[in-house]
Amino acid sequence: CWEVREHNSSEWCHFIRSNPDCRLDGGFLDYLDGVFCVFPPRLLPLAVTLYALWLLYLFIILGVTAEKFFCPNLSAISTNLKLSHNVAVFSLTSPLHGVTFLAFGNGAPDVFSAVVAFSDPRTAGLAIGAVFGAGVFVTTVVAGGIALVKPFTAASRPFLRDVIFYMVAVFLTFVVLYLGRIRLGEALGYLGLYVFYVLTVVLCTWIHRRQRGDGLAPPAAWEPEMPTDVEEPEPSSTNSGDYGEEYRPLLPSRESSLRILASALSPLDYRKWRRKPWYWRLFKAFRVPVELVLLLTVPVVDPDKDDLNWKRPLNCLHILTSPLLCVLTLKSGAYGLYQIQGVFPVWALVTLVASALALIIFITTSNEEPPKYHCVFAFLGFLASAMWINAAATELVNILRTLGIIFQLSNTVLGLTLLAWGNSIGDTFSDLTMARQGYPRMAFSACFGGIIFNILVGVGLGCLLQMTSSQPLVKLEPDSPLVWVLAGALGLSLVFSLVTVPAQCFQLGQPYGVCLIASYLLFLCVALLTEFRVIHFSTP
Repeated sequence: CWEVREHNSSEWCHFIRSNPDCRLDGGFLDYLDGVFCVFPPRLLPLAVTLYALWLLYLFIILGVTAEKFFCPNLSAISTNLKLSHNVAVFSLTSPLHGVTFLAFGNGAPDVFSAVVAFSDPRTAGLAIGAVFGAGVFVTTVVAGGIALVKPFTAASRPFLRDVIFYMVAVFLTFVVLYLGRIRLGEALGYLGLYVFYVLTVVLCTWIHRRQRGDGLAPPAAWEPEMPTDVEEPEPSSTNSGDYGEEYRPLLPSRESSLRILASALSPLDYRKWRRKPWYWRLFKAFRVPVELVLLLTVPVVDPDKDDLNWKRPLNCLHILTSPLLCVLTLKSGAYGLYQIQGVFPVWALVTLVASALALIIFITTSNEEPPKYHCVFAFLGFLASAMWINAAATELVNILRTLGIIFQLSNTVLGLTLLAWGNSIGDTFSDLTMARQGYPRMAFSACFGGIIFNILVGVGLGCLLQMTSSQPLVKLEPDSPLVWVLAGALGLSLVFSLVTVPAQCFQLGQPYGVCLIASYLLFLCVALLTEFRVIHFSTP
């Protein structure tokens, strides 16, 4: 499909529509048809600008969905499954929660993007580029930024454990790319390695706490500190009516269902809006439409609230909107639009059943007290937010492939730049903020622990879901020599940290941070020169 730009502009539309390689699998919009058929050739720059803005908005959708809906529901599920943190007694479920539920919540956009990209051999390079590119970015720019912001002593044993596991994962991926395919056993090996990593984290934590006698001694130099007196964050509730204790009425009052619904559907906290600077307001204005649609379709359960975030009119509405969202986004609406016996569409059946169930729940519950089965809404919210993330990731992959065809760039370079940067920007800000607040060791540990989940589960699950009984393998043929530059850069960055961090007695400061950031800039220059064929490498 790359050959479209080599033809006369009058032939672009016919070439796109007649070439099977130019068909985009999944998604709601045909970006290739739009840019080459809807827009005239002279307006190609305008089309690219609009696509770039839509790409940025897709990253906003992914971030808002993961932060405000996916992660809170995942936390509520873990609490209901008795997997909540227990810092006071250092329970073993705390590390288990961190490397499973918390990692899944933070890595959801990366994993869903990888799964979508692996679903089509033509976009598999996006997944490889994003997995390796995010790994290089996080282990150099983010880790180096933490050392620059707040020099600290790294947690030695967790650091060595995570780096070694990540090096094994990178080596396994390198071997798979060299062979050009991944079989069922290798895909299961990725997931098995992550399970082994989780068990190792739990076992090491258990051994350490047994040695300390289960006391509350200060964390050793090898253990990441736990925040105890952190500045209280801004309320993360999606309900703008909850302004904290100082704004709550002294006496509880009964509110009408209509007022509860209007309050719950308002994504703006007007008191916070007046306090914030103009750039925060501008960004919030872009987020408001996304948050409003998500509030309408995704329930959120908050175990930290007395009422568990129970909003009877809105939650009853969710009984209708969440199942409709799932059937209309699954396979880009193919299942929802399917007609039973050629007469009755599936979405209409879901609407009837869900409306009856919502009416029953509304009649049998009250506004003041959540029902005993309210925890079920956490699972419904988890599923609905996962469908939103999957839909946004599908559009993201399709638009990146379209931009690659327009500019004749490989999927790998788009993965290591736009996709990797977009998926890593949230982790970057959160880790640097954590470091500024005085917890650089925890932020540094998160750099290596989170990307282990992304590469092992992203590649393993992404390939496993594409395998069938007739073809139990997925072809992973690199679409450019850049893949080997990526693998080499990631391996070198890990070896550099593995050697230099212990050599400095785990005392990390500004020289270490400057070296890491400089190495990323050097890698980026080499990668771009390789993509534009200024530097030539012989591929295996």
